[in-house]
Amino acid sequence: MLLEQQLRNALEKKDILLMTHIVLGYPSFDVNREVIKQMVENGVDCIEMQIPFSEPMADGPVILKANQDALAAGTKVEDCITFGAEMVKEYDIPFLFMTYYNIIFKYGEEAFFKRAADSGIKGFIVPDLPPEMGESFLALADKYNLAPILIYAPTSTSERMGELAAHGRGFIYCVARRGVTGKKSEFDKDFDNYLGRCRAATDLPLAVGFGIQDKEDIEALKGKADMAVIGSRTIKLVEQDGAKAVGPFIAGLK
Repeated sequence: MLLEQQLRNALEKKDILLMTHIVLGYPSFDVNREVIKQMVENGVDCIEMQIPFSEPMADGPVILKANQDALAAGTKVEDCITFGAEMVKEYDIPFLFMTYYNIIFKYGEEAFFKRAADSGIKGFIVPDLPPEMGESFLALADKYNLAPILIYAPTSTSERMGELAAHGRGFIYCVARRGVTGKKSEFDKDFDNYLGRCRAATDLPLAVGFGIQDKEDIEALKGKADMAVIGSRTIKLVEQDGAKAVGPFIAGLK
């Protein structure tokens, strides 16, 4: 089943979905396994698994450090793809790969897409690849039935949002504010206007990320977005209290 349909089926039972983010290999794949188990058992609807990169330009200090530590520990792209296939077999929710284009380019675009599709991955988030520079990437996404997740920002014009929507599949990732991940976002009138523009530009489900940290944030998004994305907050939690703390945190977001 394609990613968009999976999400729409889940939305028939929930007011808003939850997507979480992990950095593969940080602090280890064994910890990744436990964190994902905790997430899925407590109701997460979709997980983006980040293949670490040395210069993750969209990520704030928490995820940047996790990328650097994962690479320092010897995490390889092949390890990440193998791990992704394992998680797809284990859990009945959609998994995505998030990474930066140089990783895919060095691996080989078609080889990467084929491996991901064979593994059961549902799509990709690649923040540094605009569609104008990704013609072959988008063609391969169509060929292998994988969803290229495109990104709206508060600075995106309505015209640009329409252009991006024409190439996107699965859902649109709406960045809650300018800057990088990690800092808490404010949901004010300007934000509501921004999400209104996002909704007008596409029929795809809308996910909101960057600075989503607690139940209050998720409640504020109900009726405005289809999915909330939590990343840095759970990575900090694992650092401070271990993987077992993730389950109660996720359960407390409902």
